[in-house]
Amino acid sequence: MTHRRTSHRRLLAAATGLAALLAGSLAVTQANAAPAAPAAPDVLSSAEAGELAGSLTDRLGDEAAGAFYDAETKALVVNVLDETAAGTVRDAGAQARVVEHSSATLAEVRAQVEEFAVPGTAWSVDPVGNTVRVTVDSTVTGAALESVRDSVEALDGLATLEQRPGEFAPFIAGGDAIHSSGARCSLGFNVTVGDQPGFLTAGHCGSTGSTWSDSPGGDPIGTMAESVFPGGDYALVEYSADVDHPSAVNLYDGGTQEITGAAEATVGQQVQRSGSTTGLHGGEVTAVDVSVSYPQGTVHGTIETSVCAEPGDSGGALFSGSSALGITSGGSGDCTSGGTTFFYPVTDALAAVGATLP
Repeated sequence: MTHRRTSHRRLLAAATGLAALLAGSLAVTQANAAPAAPAAPDVLSSAEAGELAGSLTDRLGDEAAGAFYDAETKALVVNVLDETAAGTVRDAGAQARVVEHSSATLAEVRAQVEEFAVPGTAWSVDPVGNTVRVTVDSTVTGAALESVRDSVEALDGLATLEQRPGEFAPFIAGGDAIHSSGARCSLGFNVTVGDQPGFLTAGHCGSTGSTWSDSPGGDPIGTMAESVFPGGDYALVEYSADVDHPSAVNLYDGGTQEITGAAEATVGQQVQRSGSTTGLHGGEVTAVDVSVSYPQGTVHGTIETSVCAEPGDSGGALFSGSSALGITSGGSGDCTSGGTTFFYPVTDALAAVGATLP
């Protein structure tokens, strides 16, 4: 039997060729493979989206440029400035969208809008358009409207202009009805300041020191200890009578909704509003951190919604599930034809008066 010997050099060459072949095959396979698709965003309720939006905005800082809830896909969409921030958003279960304009840029535009805004104007950052949205009501006409339009156009696409029917005004004809000196408003949320129980309502409803009852001409149940309007639109009434003060909202169908905490509103969030004139109505958050110029002055930081309201609903509760969101301020339209309503954020009101929800 003859034994054939294979040289070390030939074995090395064969091994090298095999390695090259495998490497080439792997490279072709990798080149032909589709890139991994990003994970689908989590399916969230609007309340869950609001909580996630708050935490992501805090984490991202200057890299965040607004967020909104997509009710159709039930996903939170977060605007960011680069792919690194986008990865953080996706990892958290939200949908990332890289946009051109930063929050700082849009804040500068908001400041410029305030310089030319007239009564009947509202302005806010629009996270869907990544611009500043300027809205005027039907009282802004003629030269005033032309001036606002020219000023918006001068912002080179960083702002847009919309016109709305009706007049932006506080719902001041005046949850549950509250009365003072012939005026009627609505109770927002029961709160406590230290050991003192009280409730929040709108600041434009009354002045500090005014007394309030739960029926026309009835005995006082509380005194307004603090009232801010314009600038903000919130007030604290401290109870002076022994009355039940549950942490709940009247649903006007024989039931109530328990309120367990306060939260920030998110664009796209589904919400409800309870007030003593029109009862319970629902709609959607259309903007946050809105400045609205009423005839009496400008209120900053409001929540804009598609929920209707009418005079006497002022001070009433805006909520989503068990979370308190806002206090009814003003707007335009009514609950027959629909309209726009602005709410002062509960979180800001609580912080300002040093109160907590019971």
